[in-house]
Amino acid sequence: MGGNGVEEPAVSWSFREGIFFSVALVAAGFVIEATVWGGQGVLRPSWPWNIIILLLLTVNIVIAGLILKDKPFVKWLGGIPLGLCLIIAMAILSFFGGVMPQGAGKGPLWAQNLGLNSVFSSWPFVLTVFFFLVNLGLSLVWKTVPFKSANLQFILFHGGFLVALACGLIGSEDFRRVIIPLYEGKVTQSAFDPVTKTTEDLPFSLYLHDFEMEEYDPRLMLYDIGGGGYELNEARTSGEITQGSVVSWGGLSVTVDKFLPNAVVEDGTGVPVPTDADRGIPYAFLEGEHEGTPFSGWVSTGSPFERPLELKVGGRVLSLWPGSPKKYRSKVTIKSDESGDVISEILEVNKPVSVEGWMLYQLDYDEKLGRWSELSVVEGVRDPWLPVVYIGFFMILAGNTLFFWKGIKKK
Repeated sequence: MGGNGVEEPAVSWSFREGIFFSVALVAAGFVIEATVWGGQGVLRPSWPWNIIILLLLTVNIVIAGLILKDKPFVKWLGGIPLGLCLIIAMAILSFFGGVMPQGAGKGPLWAQNLGLNSVFSSWPFVLTVFFFLVNLGLSLVWKTVPFKSANLQFILFHGGFLVALACGLIGSEDFRRVIIPLYEGKVTQSAFDPVTKTTEDLPFSLYLHDFEMEEYDPRLMLYDIGGGGYELNEARTSGEITQGSVVSWGGLSVTVDKFLPNAVVEDGTGVPVPTDADRGIPYAFLEGEHEGTPFSGWVSTGSPFERPLELKVGGRVLSLWPGSPKKYRSKVTIKSDESGDVISEILEVNKPVSVEGWMLYQLDYDEKLGRWSELSVVEGVRDPWLPVVYIGFFMILAGNTLFFWKGIKKK
């Protein structure tokens, strides 16, 4: 109420001002990016500066929301119109980040100067996200103080969104991904950072006992010498074979009379005999008929240590190709520097092992040597802010669940 007893007018700022503010904010960001920083973007803080900045932002939002909540500008700053306009601005900037090449030196020069080759760390995006966090934070303060159970769904959903967005962005500089090359019989404690092109010491060491690989059955292929290419079999399959398999091409049918998944040729005999997987390679004895003339012989995949066996039939050649990798793993021993604990683990693709805040994944191997590789490439990922981001996601899930539960109760 005014001094004369007349009610003061409500805040008049709405979508028009929100649109103008968002456009001006993005434009100012592009000007800063191009003239001051030369397209280098915002220097992202790392620990502990990121948590300090986040705490200062939180404290100021809470103070503004509680003490200045009756000020017209603060009401508009935490209102729905501005929030929606900022969301649209973030969506448009994210669109450019999705369609334009991202990375240092990528894209045309004008795009690099405006920071469009690194949109998510550019000044326009950071300024927009900053004011969106302020908008979201103010609305949460107003819904939380004083607390009412009717506002719980709003608090959970928007609070989770705020936590996930703020911590995901401000903690991004603490995210690390490194490559760890392991060699059989050797201890490794250093890793290579592909972004900074530097090596660093890990808080643990790894000893590779053995690299193992399982392969699918080998494939029987037919190469046309005159045509200069491989022919597709009549069944149009990959050509994987087992004992008793029959594979046909135009005018040629081949039966796999014997199949040895792992074999070696005995000295002086020329005949392959079964052996263990560490030494042997696949051998197949083929029988068939070509233009009325029977033929037979051994074919093999070969290995890095011996030449493959092939069978010539007319102007074509039958060969055995190694099966593609089915599964590969590394048997390692991991020793922590801090605690001195020693654990034995098996690293596999998509089955990470957690050590000292790092997630270790089986990544690659020496493809030229295949299952005889003595090199195992492991990927190490460290993201200390991820648990907090997950908390935000669970809060969003809880808010959505409460929303649907209220809807069901009303029905």
